[in-house]
Parts: sequence; C-alpha cells; structure tokens
Amino acid sequence: MSTSVEQKVIKGGEFLIKDTQASDIFIPEEFSEEQLMIKQSCQDFLDQEIYTRLDEIDSMKHPELMPSLMDKAGELGLLGTSVPERYGGFGMNFNTSMLIAEVLGAGHSFAVAMSAHTGIGTLPILYYGTEAQKQKYLPRLATGEWKAAYCLTEPDSGSDANAAKTRAELTEDGKHYLINGQKMWITNGGFADVLTVFARIEDDKYLTAFIIEKDFGGITMNEEERKMGIKGSSTRQIFFNDCKVPVENMLSNRR
Repeated sequence: MSTSVEQKVIKGGEFLIKDTQASDIFIPEEFSEEQLMIKQSCQDFLDQEIYTRLDEIDSMKHPELMPSLMDKAGELGLLGTSVPERYGGFGMNFNTSMLIAEVLGAGHSFAVAMSAHTGIGTLPILYYGTEAQKQKYLPRLATGEWKAAYCLTEPDSGSDANAAKTRAELTEDGKHYLINGQKMWITNGGFADVLTVFARIEDDKYLTAFIIEKDFGGITMNEEERKMGIKGSSTRQIFFNDCKVPVENMLSNRR
C-alpha cells in the first residue's frame, strides 16, 4: 500500500502568519561539502574574473567582454545548475541554485547578466517549452554557447504587461509567425542569441511567448542604454520588423 504526502503551496505572504515546522526550515549549516565547494568556486570566479575588471566592465568599451565572462561561467557549470542532466545541465536542487545566486549576486553588472540568462532567459523554456524546444535550446543555454534574454516590456506597457502592442501574424502557409513591434529595457539584448518574446496573436486576450533566435532576421536595436548603475549590463531597445518565426517556436504547445 502506497501513501502520498500532500504538500500545500504557500501563497503570497502567508508564510509570515502560518505556523512552520522546524523540519521545513533550511539553514546554512545544512549545506553539504559539495555545495560548499561550489560556493567557493563561485567566490573564486568573482575574485579572479570580475572584481579585477570592474572598471573595464562598466566602461562597456569592449562589447565582447561580458559574453566572454559568461562563457567562462558556463565552462565552470554555473549557467546550468537548474537545468536537468538530460538537457546538458547539472540538475541541482533549489538550495544549490539559491546558494550560487547568493554568491554571484555580489558580482555587480555580471550578476545582472548572469541572472537574466539563467533565470528569465532559460527557465521559461525549461518550465513551459515542448520537449523538442527543450532538447534544442537548453543544452546550449546551460553551457553558455547561446546567451538568453527576455523581451516583455514595451514603451507603453511595463507593469501592465498584457497591454503590449507587439503583434504576431500567422503567414498564409501556416508555417511561420511574423513578429512586429518593439521591446525596451532588455537585459542582455546586445549579445543574446535566444530571445523569449511576447506578442499578441489576432485578438487573443493574453499575450503569447515565442522563442526567437537572433539569426531569424528582422531584428534591429538601438544603442546601449547609459545607466546610473549596473553600467556594464547590456540594456537595449529591440525592434522586430516582420521577424519570421517558425510556428514550432511558440513557447509551449498550448495557446
């Protein structure tokens, strides 16, 4: 006879008033030796590759610098910690990913580029992609061969994301969508190979996400934004002009 334990998902700020069992609490003292070694590897990476080049990174005089740092992080396996092994990642648990994010979060502009890649750039495909999409994109994202960005915000739609005006029109042969519109404040926009882009199909109530490769064509960009902080992070406005996207690149197989 098998038994299953029902786990209730905590919503919002419920954790502030809900009784919590001691067994449900994780403390740093419980990190394993392997996790602590990973933590040290992250700190060594910051000390050797990031802290010694902060001015150079912030100057953005060398556009290839940030992608090269991402490549080095990929070689250390730091970009694929949350990606399952069957897709080329390490399949580590949430606590390990949290530990890596905590240490590398001190990496100034690099932390922004990396978190955008490993978080909103990679996880939508991992969580919602079809099996074919996962097999195609996740291995290259996990190693850093391809860099990722997330394109949602527009000049007239920020917090009200569903007010976006970017459109996706199905071609007559039914094989592609033509994407037209613009996105702004796109982190990693200057060097990303894979973009998760939100657009509206016909009169749909909600937006649909598409996986767009920069080589699809029909993509142009403004110059890099000059910011008060995180200056070394690539932030650009992106324009889509009849960008031709295969229908199989709609994120998820459901509308």
